[in-house]
Amino acid sequence: MPSLVRLTLPTLLLLSVCCAVADEKSSLIHENPYETGFPSGGRLRMDLCSSGVEIRGTDDNKLHISYDSKNGDDTKVKIKLNISGNVGRLAMDDCPRNNFQITIKVPSITNLYVRMWAGELNIKGVTGDKDMELHAGQLDVNIGKPEDYGHVDASVTTGEVDAAPFDISKGGLFRSFKKHGPGKYRLHAHVGAGQVDLN
Repeated sequence: MPSLVRLTLPTLLLLSVCCAVADEKSSLIHENPYETGFPSGGRLRMDLCSSGVEIRGTDDNKLHISYDSKNGDDTKVKIKLNISGNVGRLAMDDCPRNNFQITIKVPSITNLYVRMWAGELNIKGVTGDKDMELHAGQLDVNIGKPEDYGHVDASVTTGEVDAAPFDISKGGLFRSFKKHGPGKYRLHAHVGAGQVDLN
């Protein structure tokens, strides 16, 4: 039994230190705009409030977040960011309900995971995996080269799916398509009610 105690205590101490370090990297952001370093090729998960969102790839190894409300009522917006190595998680809450626009700039090679309740999500100039879902609204994605993808699937519960690079255009209830190719990236796009446009 004593040997078990000797083995367990250092492990617990190490875990507590790791947890403390992880907590230090998670913070509420009050600046607008806000910018911090983020590596090319990283993975970024975003849980965003209902709004108009543009995610744009740039040549900088940085994550840049800015937002604007035409009504001037964006002072209560809550932004939480956690970055650990090449993995980041961004959450935005308490956004104004009308005329609210978010712009997020990421390295041009970034793997994206995005969830929004409703609104308009526009992604352009970003190479990498893309996993995107909205309950309602419009999803517009510039996919780059179709041959870069090994798997593509897009769907709507009700609405329209347009994917000109794959010669797809469907409208109505429960519309979807899947494609497989030679590339290494994956793309998943779903809107409950609205439109998916891959271009």
